[in-house]
Amino acid sequence: MQLCSWWFLTLFMVLATAGPIAAGLQSRRTNAVIGRSGGRLSLGLLVSLGLLGVFGLVSLRCGSLITDTATAWQALVDYDPADRYQTAIREFRIGRTILAAVAGACLAVSGAVTQGITRNPLGSPGLLGVNAGAAFAIVSAIFFGGFVSPLEYVWFAFIGAAGAAALVYAVASVGHAGATPVKLALAGAVVSALLAAWTTTLLLVDQESLEEARFWLAGSVAGRRLEDLAWLLPLAAIGLIAAMALGRQINALTLGDEVARGLGQRTGRVRLAAGAVAVVLAGSAVSIAGPVAFIGLAVPHLVRAVVGPDYRWIIPYSALLGPCMLLGADVVGRVVLRPTEVQVGIVAAAIGAPFLIYLVRFTKLAEL
Repeated sequence: MQLCSWWFLTLFMVLATAGPIAAGLQSRRTNAVIGRSGGRLSLGLLVSLGLLGVFGLVSLRCGSLITDTATAWQALVDYDPADRYQTAIREFRIGRTILAAVAGACLAVSGAVTQGITRNPLGSPGLLGVNAGAAFAIVSAIFFGGFVSPLEYVWFAFIGAAGAAALVYAVASVGHAGATPVKLALAGAVVSALLAAWTTTLLLVDQESLEEARFWLAGSVAGRRLEDLAWLLPLAAIGLIAAMALGRQINALTLGDEVARGLGQRTGRVRLAAGAVAVVLAGSAVSIAGPVAFIGLAVPHLVRAVVGPDYRWIIPYSALLGPCMLLGADVVGRVVLRPTEVQVGIVAAAIGAPFLIYLVRFTKLAEL
């Protein structure tokens, strides 16, 4: 099997292990608790994995050239360079599909972890300053360094996201109470507003920076290749596994710091570790795909409404359903105005906002 086929299968192997890893890490503690409910949730993970496979196949088939399932499969396992449909799949769609799936998983899990450690139903990667920091770093790299290629400025976005999140945590940690959920939210809002103002200033000063950054700021996975994922996939795998391992500790945090400390948990260290995992996941995704909105906000709410407030299940479900939402948004963006495309960030916001309004208006969101 050829290299790109291994990449494609590796993605689904990483995401397919989400449920078993989460269940394995917690099995000794949860066997007596989950009972039949755990069996249903495990089955739901398999269904979610199958749904992810369907969305991945649709992503390979759809675009300016519509192909059938057989052609998409042959492009993976028996590539014929003379077939222009298979060439389009191999050269453009495989990397794009894998990127969208990995970015969706990272954003959704990051959002779930952020909501857990801050006990904030509006928690998302943006709450920790990730989006604002990445945007500021990207625009600064273009403005001061003249970088124009995604491969040139991708590391600036990751460093900016991590730096902004570190600043948010440092500001929130001032005082005897430490980084409480309320202080994290306030610090995130302040730092994000400050970085957004500086970013806007740079864009207004230099029109060229605006033109170069506009495509990334809208959020897009178009034109991505497997080479763009060489550093992202290992970080995503490590971050997802770490997030699942922290499920029980995040559950304790959602009960309140006093209760968590009464259970023997060091809340400051746990919140710092979980926040670092959320930043690594979100920073990885945002640096490649841009600040795609609503994935990290809407998916955890959808999952929580189905599986309940247990983060040992919320996190693996988010890791499988986040890619489905982002892949679906990307497919819609490709076909709605064909042959031109609408950036996935725009489509995700258009789909996610009404959906979230529906959840808030017509359902009772599960408690964090």
